[in-house]
Amino acid sequence: MTAAQLPYRSMKEIFRRFHEECAEPKGELEHVNAFTLLVAVALSAQATDKGVNKATRALFQVADTPQKMLALGEEGLIAHIKTIGLFRNKAKNVLKLSQRLIEDFDGEVPSSRAALESLPGVGRKTANVVLNMWFGQPAQAVDTHIFRVGNRAGIAPGKDVTAVERAIEDNVPAEYQRHAHHWLILHGRYVCTARKPNCPTCLIRDLCAWDEKIPDAALPGAPAPAAAPKTPRAKRAKTPPPEETA
Repeated sequence: MTAAQLPYRSMKEIFRRFHEECAEPKGELEHVNAFTLLVAVALSAQATDKGVNKATRALFQVADTPQKMLALGEEGLIAHIKTIGLFRNKAKNVLKLSQRLIEDFDGEVPSSRAALESLPGVGRKTANVVLNMWFGQPAQAVDTHIFRVGNRAGIAPGKDVTAVERAIEDNVPAEYQRHAHHWLILHGRYVCTARKPNCPTCLIRDLCAWDEKIPDAALPGAPAPAAAPKTPRAKRAKTPPPEETA
C-alpha cells in the first residue's frame, strides 16, 4: 500500500540524517569520463551495477572515447559485454550513440536532457544519471529502489516513475536535491530492500510512513513489556470445626 506524502518537517529531518551519515554519496558504476559513464548507464538497464562493472573494466581500458568504441566494432564490443543481459541490442545502441556523438556533438557528451535523450538507447533515466553524476545537476533518476522507498516510506509516493521523480523535486528540500537520488538508491539497495527490509538498522524508521515496518517492541534488544500486576488472591476464611454433639 502506498503511503501518503510525508510533511516537510519529516522530509527535512530524513535528508538531514542521510547527509549526516554520508555527505557525498557516490554512484557505484565505474567510469573514467562522461562518455564511459554514459555507456555504463546504458548497459545497466536490467542489469546490476556489479555485473556492468565486471564487464566494463577491461572495455574502458581499450575504448574510452566514441572514436575508440567505433574502432572496436560490434563483435569486439560484444566480446566484452556478453555477460550482460540484452548485450546484442546494447552493443548496437552503444555504437550508434558513439557515432551520433561524433557527428552531432564533436565527440562530447551533451549536458542537456533533450540532447542526451536524442541518443540511441538513452531514455530519461539514463539522461538523469549522467546529468546528476557528471554535470552535477539535481536530476532524479528513479529506479526500482527509489520507486520502492518513495512509495513505501512516504518520501515520494507516485503511481509511476515520472510521478515519483516529480514528488522528489517538489518535496525534498533544495539543499538536498543534488544527492537525493543516490541517498535513496543506497537506502533501497542496502536497507529498505524489497524483501525483508532491515528495519532494525534504518536510521529513518521513526519517520517512515510504512504501516508494515517492524514495531519497536519487536526490535532486538527492545525491553520486554512490563508484566501485568498480579491480583492478590483473597484469603479463604477458615471454617470453624463443627461443634461436638452430646
